Amino acid sequence: MKEKKMNNLSEEIINKYLTGQCSEEELVEVNTWMKESEENARQLFRMEEIYHLGKFDQYANEQRILRAERRLNKKLDEEKRKQRKTVLNMQHWMKYAAMIAVILVIGGGLGYWLYQNGNDQQLMVAVANEGIVKEIILPDGTKVWLNNSATLKYPREFSEKERNVYLDGEAYFEVTKNRHKPFTVQSDAMRVRVLGTTFNFKCDRHCRIAEATLIEGEIEVKGNKEEGQIILAPGQRAELNKNNGRLTVKQVNAKLDAVWHDNLIPFQKADIFTISKALERFYDVKIILSPDMKADKTYSGVLKKKSTIESVLKSLQNSIPIDYKIVGNNIFISPK
Repeated sequence: MKEKKMNNLSEEIINKYLTGQCSEEELVEVNTWMKESEENARQLFRMEEIYHLGKFDQYANEQRILRAERRLNKKLDEEKRKQRKTVLNMQHWMKYAAMIAVILVIGGGLGYWLYQNGNDQQLMVAVANEGIVKEIILPDGTKVWLNNSATLKYPREFSEKERNVYLDGEAYFEVTKNRHKPFTVQSDAMRVRVLGTTFNFKCDRHCRIAEATLIEGEIEVKGNKEEGQIILAPGQRAELNKNNGRLTVKQVNAKLDAVWHDNLIPFQKADIFTISKALERFYDVKIILSPDMKADKTYSGVLKKKSTIESVLKSLQNSIPIDYKIVGNNIFISPK
């Protein structure tokens, strides 16, 4: 039995595209089909809009159910507490006191903890609170900006031969130059090795793609599972696909990858396509542009980070004639 087709594009591929499960080959097939005609592009735009709207409604229902379950569990816990006597012995108190004593500083959106490893080397752990960008200075003077819930582990004092840190999330690095002591950022998927440079590194263990973007200097990027090794030049981004192990290099506007660290997005005669890519990274959203959007209107200036992306879109409407619809984490933009 032949698979049902939708204008020469299978429904299976369309479903995988909408749910973000397409392979690279299937994405090429979708883009080719979309470019065949304006009607195909409009049809895909409408399907995405409908899909994400339904997904958002489902998510809202799930959230309501979760809240109801939490209220019920809270009431059950209160009843259990009333029915049992609380007995705490000295051992419990000593255990909790020891745990509390480990915490050195918690405040300003950034927490620091100390713990010992097998070699008695003291390690620091820095954690940025959700929605907060925090700057820290490492023992060698290297400056690091942690983005939105990122975690950085580093020694209280670097060794004589190397400077090693571990990152989970996204961070912007301005590494102090020391050719005799390489600086290495390790993550769950790949590592970046430098002598002194400025770069952005993003590797969240929940994301499919790990990436390193070089702003200044030179870095060596290597996959943890022998996926390959690449030396980057300024303006290049290395991307590692965790699913298929493919390590690739792209030429990008490197500064736009790292605008989040100072909460400013500079644009010079940028069209809506360039602006959308920057906003997607800055606000962690997905922007879907209508196929009839044109690049004839541009924007020059600096956008400051605001509390919501809707505030930014309203500001853009003063320069570029657009309409937008926000559905959950997805934004649909069309010409006004």
